[in-house]
Amino acid sequence: MNEMVSLLSDLVRIDSVNPWLVPGGAGEGEIGDYIAHWLEPLGLEVKLDEVEEGRSNLIAHLPGTGGGRSLCLYAHLDTVGYANWEDRALVPQVEGDRLYGLGAVDDKGHCAVAMLVLKSLVECGVRLRGDLIVALLADEEGTSSGTMHFVKHYNPDAAIIMDSPSGPLKVIVTHQGFGWFDIVAKGKAAHGCEPEIGVDAIAHMAEVIVRLQQLNRGKFALSPHPLNGKVVFHTGTIAGGTDYATYPDWCKVGLEIGFQPGETVDDYIAEIEDVLQEVKSTYPNFSGDVRLNLARPPFEAQRHQELWKVLSEEIEYLYGQPPEAVGLNTWADTALFQEAGVPSLMIGATGANLHSPDEWVSLTDLAKLKEIIEATVKRYCA
Repeated sequence: MNEMVSLLSDLVRIDSVNPWLVPGGAGEGEIGDYIAHWLEPLGLEVKLDEVEEGRSNLIAHLPGTGGGRSLCLYAHLDTVGYANWEDRALVPQVEGDRLYGLGAVDDKGHCAVAMLVLKSLVECGVRLRGDLIVALLADEEGTSSGTMHFVKHYNPDAAIIMDSPSGPLKVIVTHQGFGWFDIVAKGKAAHGCEPEIGVDAIAHMAEVIVRLQQLNRGKFALSPHPLNGKVVFHTGTIAGGTDYATYPDWCKVGLEIGFQPGETVDDYIAEIEDVLQEVKSTYPNFSGDVRLNLARPPFEAQRHQELWKVLSEEIEYLYGQPPEAVGLNTWADTALFQEAGVPSLMIGATGANLHSPDEWVSLTDLAKLKEIIEATVKRYCA
């Protein structure tokens, strides 16, 4: 446990804020260098694989003797920003079973698990037939360029994605996809005393937002996925206008919308377009459109039965009960692995306050997860 606390504390102290998400963020350079140096005494092939300028995946390879199944252990190096808790985000604190700090559970605790599994396997001299690839990747909190680069160049037989705060007794077999949208309303600028000339883009956008919320409550919220729950559907940003005294000639709202296995982002674009048309029918001078900025597919585990058998048996051995197959109403890189044809399951230690102040992870869960993953590797790659 002491080694886990020490290693995770070091990782938390390193600023690795995603620069796509937070302009000027530190990125993964320093943390990648730290991990490469930490792994160096193990004598393995370790490389920093650049995925875009100044940003790299860290890949560590424990080669097998041949004839076995290969397995990837995944975690991600980057974090979100910490503007709301600058005084303590990078200062790890242990209170009881919890370690607090930015990235403690999302996802540096799981980076530490993968590193310690690799160290233990090397030190005990185990000879696996299949390759083990530890993939600590960049840009999960942004556009997932690290994972997209990885799956183009590596094709393991299966992957364990360690990026969940649900605890080792819950194995994720499905999760939502998502789309990030902008809706732009166009008005006509005019002096504030000239309503016969001005067209208020902000007022029109209010009509759009009200109808979107009605759509969410009256349709999407009524049909939750049995494992993933209700579709994620919320506004995230809003901007518009120029000054107090002028009718606003533009307004832009940012939306995040999830979608379930079997659905596509186009289904939701069509729903938004219907809302815009409804506003247009009520306010003929309304003009607006929807723009998709980024979309990622949902995840549903496929061809994962062999990995599930080994992983679930090791969980049951340690806890005395089998894990539960669950879903998430969020998104993770698991979908990109599965989309690339890599059977994948997702797991992690218990934690909370992701993307917010006082993020924490259970140290006991991290220690148990390390035992589970190491035993799974030994059997799956045997």
